[in-house]
Amino acid sequence: MKTIAFIGLGIMGSGMAGNLAKKGFALTLWDRSPKKSLELPGAKRAGSIAEAVKAAEVVMYSLADDRAVEEVVFGADGVLAASRRGQIVLDMSTVHPETSKRQAKAFADRGVEFLDTPVFGSKNESAHAELWVLAGGNRQTFEKVRPILEAIGQTVNYMGPAGSGTSMKLVGNLVVALQLQAVGEAMVLASKAGLASRDVLEVFKLTDFRSPIISGVGAALIERKFDTNFALKHLYKDANLICRFAEELNSPAPALAAVRETIKTAMNQGWAEENASAMIKALELEGNVTIGEK
Repeated sequence: MKTIAFIGLGIMGSGMAGNLAKKGFALTLWDRSPKKSLELPGAKRAGSIAEAVKAAEVVMYSLADDRAVEEVVFGADGVLAASRRGQIVLDMSTVHPETSKRQAKAFADRGVEFLDTPVFGSKNESAHAELWVLAGGNRQTFEKVRPILEAIGQTVNYMGPAGSGTSMKLVGNLVVALQLQAVGEAMVLASKAGLASRDVLEVFKLTDFRSPIISGVGAALIERKFDTNFALKHLYKDANLICRFAEELNSPAPALAAVRETIKTAMNQGWAEENASAMIKALELEGNVTIGEK
C-alpha cells in the first residue's frame, strides 16, 4: 500500500507525514487550517477532505481531540462520507476509546477497515520517526499496515480489538502525568530544603528513580526551558479524558485528581501553550520557590 491521504498537519502530523514521504509513500495532504503549509517531495495538497481521500488506499489523520474527530470524520463532508469500500483508515489521535469504537463500527458499515493507532512521543520523536505506536482493531488489518506504522515509529504494539489502542494511550498518559507531578513535587521540596537542583538530578539517575521524563524534565526545569514539544493544553485534555475513562470503569485514580488541579492552576496562569512540564510552575508558585535557583 503506497498511496496515503494524511489529514492534520500540526506538530505531530507534520512529522509523521514527513517520514512517510521519506519512505517513498505517495501522500495527499489536507489540514483544517489553510495556513498550515508542509512542502514534501512528491506530496500533493488537496482542496478538500473528499479530494484527499478519493485516491488513497490508506487514510490517516492526527487530530487534536474528540471534537475535531467529530468534525473531520463524521461531518457531512468528512472522511466517513468520502471513504469507499476497501480502504483502510488509521486514527492517530488521542481520543476516548468509545470514539474509536464508534469510528470502527461506522467505517465497517461502509466496508472500510479501521484501526485506532495513537502514538506516544512528542515533537522530536515525530520528526525523527521515533514514536511508539499503538494499534487497536482487526489483527489482519494491523499486519497490512505495519510497514506504514513502522515508517513513523521505533516500536509498534498491537493491543487488541477496536478501542484498545486508545485505551492503552490513556493508561500510558496517566503514567506520564503522574511522573510530571512527582518530579515537580520532589524538585520543589528539594529546593525548599536547600538542596542544589543539579545534585538532586544526579541522584535521580540512580536505578530506583531512573526515568527519561524525570531526567529530561528536571534538566529543562533547571534551564527554565518550556519550549513546546507537547502543549500543556493537550495534557489537560488527556487528563480530562483519563478521568472520564476511569470514572466510567469505576477505576480508582485519586492521584490523577491532584495532577488535574495542578494543571488547571497552570492553565489559569496563562501557560496553556507552553510545554506540558509548565504545570510544575504551578507547584513552584505554591511553594514560593523557583527550581534551579540556589
